[in-house]
Amino acid sequence: MTDFKIETFPFDHEAITTWGLADPVGIDWPVVYTLSDQKHIYVGETLNATSRLHQHLKTEGKQGLSHVQIILNPRFNKSACLDLESQLIKLFAADGTHRVLNANSGITDANYFERDKYRDSFSELYEALVRDGLLSRPIPEIVNSNLFKFSPFKALNTEQAVVVSAITEKILDLVGPSGGGQLIVQGDPGTGKTIVAIYLIKLLRDIALFKDDEISEQESVFSELFTTSSAEKLRGLKIGLVVPQQALRKTLQTVFAQTPGLDKGMVLTPFEAADSADDFDLLIVDEAHRLGQRANQPSAAQNKKFSYLNEKLFGTDDPAITQLDWIKTKSRIQLLLLDTAQAIKPADLPLNTTQSLIDRAMAEECLFKLTSQMRVSGGKEYLEFIRALFADTPEAARDFNGYDLRFYSDASRMRQDILALNEQHGLARLVAGFAWPWASKKDKKAIDIELNGMTLQWNQTVTDWVNSPTSHLEVGSIHTIQGYDLNYAGVILGNDIAYDAETKRVVFVRENYHDVKGRENNAARGIVYSDEDVRHWVLNIYRVLLTRGIKGTFIYVCDPALREHLSALFEPHQRF
Repeated sequence: MTDFKIETFPFDHEAITTWGLADPVGIDWPVVYTLSDQKHIYVGETLNATSRLHQHLKTEGKQGLSHVQIILNPRFNKSACLDLESQLIKLFAADGTHRVLNANSGITDANYFERDKYRDSFSELYEALVRDGLLSRPIPEIVNSNLFKFSPFKALNTEQAVVVSAITEKILDLVGPSGGGQLIVQGDPGTGKTIVAIYLIKLLRDIALFKDDEISEQESVFSELFTTSSAEKLRGLKIGLVVPQQALRKTLQTVFAQTPGLDKGMVLTPFEAADSADDFDLLIVDEAHRLGQRANQPSAAQNKKFSYLNEKLFGTDDPAITQLDWIKTKSRIQLLLLDTAQAIKPADLPLNTTQSLIDRAMAEECLFKLTSQMRVSGGKEYLEFIRALFADTPEAARDFNGYDLRFYSDASRMRQDILALNEQHGLARLVAGFAWPWASKKDKKAIDIELNGMTLQWNQTVTDWVNSPTSHLEVGSIHTIQGYDLNYAGVILGNDIAYDAETKRVVFVRENYHDVKGRENNAARGIVYSDEDVRHWVLNIYRVLLTRGIKGTFIYVCDPALREHLSALFEPHQRF
């Protein structure tokens, strides 16, 4: 299907009427269209383009747009047009050249007859849009970008859509003057917790702006939520997205700055949320297990700030107060996105705290679970394999739906393969446990890691390291990668873990673990952490690292005994 044709004309009554009279497609054929100016774009589909475009001319918010582009194809049908519309909205939103004016509730990912053939043909159209300047860069670059991966215009799977709809209904019940409550979303790595949060915030803002006389978006699972009653409840709702991890926060601020109805000021640190002059109606916390308890903070200023905020909010600097308490005090409704297996250091919320949150939410019917694996193409079976990898009785590796899983005996070869795949596909990176000191933090020329004749440096930036210019030549730590996707992850299991042949167990080696905050005792609360305590967090780190790769994960193990132990789990064709 290669018969795409794009017709362009001014967005005014005369031009629309003239085009409709000249081309019968204008009143009786499925088409996809865009309305745009230099900074904004709207994407739609219709069976009667002439009528639809005249309707848009009457719509507030679109009257300033200047150009129409009609995308035509003799083999178009309604399903193909709905699909192409959704694909274009995602691409334009991620490209960043135009601000997309669509609501996100109409994004679909439905199957239909010969969908794969239609999607293959869309690539020709995308190339034409790049040539015409509506898209500013090649599609692979857009798809690998953070704006694409974290876009509120992502198509949700059925499970995610049901969860978003149910949470929205709960929020509508709780937003009254005396309302309030706590909701929990629980999910494994790659189930889309962050995407659900971003999509939800955009959806709530779109519902709040709804008016009866607007042209409705296409039918979706959320259509029934767009009512004047819901709009009145949500109008003026103060929403914040709290992101504890520094690396991801700037990325999400960029996404919010690019999305109509959202702004980057909505993305906050826990400190900013607690110190806000205003209270929030709704605070959503991404990776809520990473909220901090009272402990030695990364800087003296943050230690002082922690004490100040405790005094400000509670009148006392009680060591038992956590950042979760801040969030509950500053908001009427909290939505916490949790995975208890992704807590990675002593200062994170204790496991018994997060587990009690889940138990309470379940009892109150406020727990929403995500189980479908959306990141790793190896699916849930691969996650189960990784979850058991460090157990006393690990599982053997399998094919995992063609997932590219490799176990290396030579770290240099693994690095060469990662670099080659980065050239081909982009977003192939080396990551490792914190088993080497970070010498290059103070001396940019210093070598951090020496391995199999290789000399490597840790990440030279923490914020958005994955997309930094030199990241493919460096090694990322957990603090740069948690929350991000890679196409291929080369994971180095450092000497902070080893295999004890006598106990037949993976053990933690404290002297080889160089994340000071990852093993620091909690003097403020009088807690001393044992090797077994820290082992729990270190193994969580490795499980996170081993679930970043969408298309493949490559593994190298430093400890010889552990390498031999784990190697036996892999098929001969998986060993390199």
